[in-house]
Amino acid sequence: MTVTFPAEADNFHPLPATPARRMVGVIRLAAGLLVLAAIITQITDQLVNDVFVPSEYFSYFTIQSSMMNVVVLLVGAMLAFRFKRDTVIYTGVRSAILVYAVVTAGVYNVLLRGLPPEGFVGIQWPNEVEHVWIPLLILIDWLFSTGRARLGYRWLWVAVGYPLLWCAFTLVRGAATGWYPYPFINPATDGWFSVLAYIVALAAIIVGLAALAIRYSRAEWRQKDE
Repeated sequence: MTVTFPAEADNFHPLPATPARRMVGVIRLAAGLLVLAAIITQITDQLVNDVFVPSEYFSYFTIQSSMMNVVVLLVGAMLAFRFKRDTVIYTGVRSAILVYAVVTAGVYNVLLRGLPPEGFVGIQWPNEVEHVWIPLLILIDWLFSTGRARLGYRWLWVAVGYPLLWCAFTLVRGAATGWYPYPFINPATDGWFSVLAYIVALAAIIVGLAALAIRYSRAEWRQKDE
């Protein structure tokens, strides 16, 4: 039984995939494997240089969202290879992943790119994959791929929930250990007011992006086109 939120139309039907959908599957498969390769490369590079700290590496929002990207892209590839349309649940999770990808790209390229490196500087192409190319591909996939389901606005909570939990965990852990994954969330950088301002601003951006993604999925012209 498919679980849906109220006021949603689950237009998933087990119809066979079209050639266009299979092409979407190929692109998602390649993208998912590329992200996986980037993560493996980073871990291997750090292990070889004896600087890999799992508790820190896996605490970065970028890494956690990248691992989500691997799963969502590969699952999306399987759906695109087999079916004409995606399920509501998959489309809802995919909308959240889209938001995380856009935020990750924005934060990295606006706030973090160009900062003097601290500590080990490893192989750089995985950073570009995780912060630029995959977010761009996920956005293009959302805008132009066929087969998306129509979402209800309660999916906003899915997009917002994980970043809030990540933020809470990061602040509690940082207070206990003194280590923060990003300078803008470290109160030692510019104080607690700055940290809270960044959190509120990013939360507002996440809500706005999620609302836009959901609105796009509900657009009548999209439904007719697909």
